[in-house]
Amino acid sequence: MAHRRTFSARFPDMRNVSLDDPPLTPIPNITELPMLSSRKPRAYWIRTTFLALFVLVAVSVYVLLVSPPALRPIAFLDVDHSRADEAARPSRWTPEALRLAALKHRRPLTSTTLANNARPQISLNQTQELAAVSSFIASLPQNMIPSTVDPSQSIDPQLVLDFDTRGPRAEEELQAVVHDVWARNPVMLYSKVHSPISREIKQVLADLYLRPAPTIVDVDQRPDENVLVPLLYRLTSTNELPILLVGGRTVGSPREIRYLAAKGELQRLITDAGGVIDGARKKKAKKL
Repeated sequence: MAHRRTFSARFPDMRNVSLDDPPLTPIPNITELPMLSSRKPRAYWIRTTFLALFVLVAVSVYVLLVSPPALRPIAFLDVDHSRADEAARPSRWTPEALRLAALKHRRPLTSTTLANNARPQISLNQTQELAAVSSFIASLPQNMIPSTVDPSQSIDPQLVLDFDTRGPRAEEELQAVVHDVWARNPVMLYSKVHSPISREIKQVLADLYLRPAPTIVDVDQRPDENVLVPLLYRLTSTNELPILLVGGRTVGSPREIRYLAAKGELQRLITDAGGVIDGARKKKAKKL
């Protein structure tokens, strides 16, 4: 059933409406509506500007006249005086303060510690001392013999050994150091850079292509040369450089080294010490 449209008073017949007739919906009067955004009057802006200027003048007067010391620049003389006062003040790092701090943080002594302190320190013979010094030098290039060491006397084991030299296993650990240093460095050469004889011995070793590579210590390039040279002379019973050690034993003078190399005896000594002849054709000697 189709819907039939009818006309009513609310919706009159639009066919009889002309353009000159008043609109069906009255147009609201815009002038009666409140203004959403109205421009401030000129007097308002004048009053606001005057108030801002008054506040700015008041703050400036307070800063310049009432509290000028607060913004006083720091003078260099004041800095100097403060530094002088700090220098005159007693330091907290006095020897007495350090001693008290060490006592405060010191671990309590146990029976094992007391027994180790009471036990005498191990003594090194000439062979052990040479091995300890060589191990100390070969382990790190930065390891230096202190200048306070007397090379004519036996060196303090605590300076060159990294274990407790008063412990119950000190002797065992010392034997392990002696074995380890010559196993790692079967051929060790103490030499000089600016020495023709040292260069000749280095060339003899280079022609053997040893594995492991010979450990070469250029003594004249080290800060501890003045202590190390006489110390090596005493430990090896020699009086000149270079000093060639094979398996921890001195081979001899440069003339004897050349003779042994020509006869093949040097190669045999190196093989007995654990080195391999022609074992590293492309490897170079380790320099410390």
